[in-house]
Amino acid sequence: MALSLDDVAVLFARHGHTQYAGEPVTQLEHALQTALLAEQQGASASLIVASLLHDLGHMLEDLGDTPTLSGVDDLHQWRIQPFLRGLFGDEVLAPIALHVDAKRYLCATDPGYFGALSADSVRSLALQGGIFDVEQAAAFIDRPYARDAVRLRRWDDQAKTAGLATPDYQHFSQYFRHCLCPASGAAAAHSR
Repeated sequence: MALSLDDVAVLFARHGHTQYAGEPVTQLEHALQTALLAEQQGASASLIVASLLHDLGHMLEDLGDTPTLSGVDDLHQWRIQPFLRGLFGDEVLAPIALHVDAKRYLCATDPGYFGALSADSVRSLALQGGIFDVEQAAAFIDRPYARDAVRLRRWDDQAKTAGLATPDYQHFSQYFRHCLCPASGAAAAHSR
């Protein structure tokens, strides 16, 4: 069942205050900081929306504050896909789906990247398959939207600053209208 935009807002309202696993920010603060970084870098509306929604899958079920401590990979990048499919196309969904593998790619291709990861990101990296080898990295970056996913991943890693002032959810949700699927129409924008 696809979510409406109102459903997305409700997820943030209900679960946005929860701690972002092992980090000094909440789920909502992390989402807003990631979207702000995308906006500041002049990203497209679709990549700003992907940045805002990239971790929405974490809010679909309660696995505790830091699931990686229990050896759990919640597969959040895939879990959210069917729920957003009716609203957005691949320009939003693919960077979300690929942002975990973008971490694996960056660990393989950027010598300083791994050392800058938070403790929780290091734990989740192991659960998510570890660092790509040379062939996996080459195959990843050739995928459609992989470069957008890499940009999203870098913002994701930076969006963990306690107390950082950002625009609110309403500010970033205005980008939704620029990348809604034509089939979703006005009906998708409102609860059923």
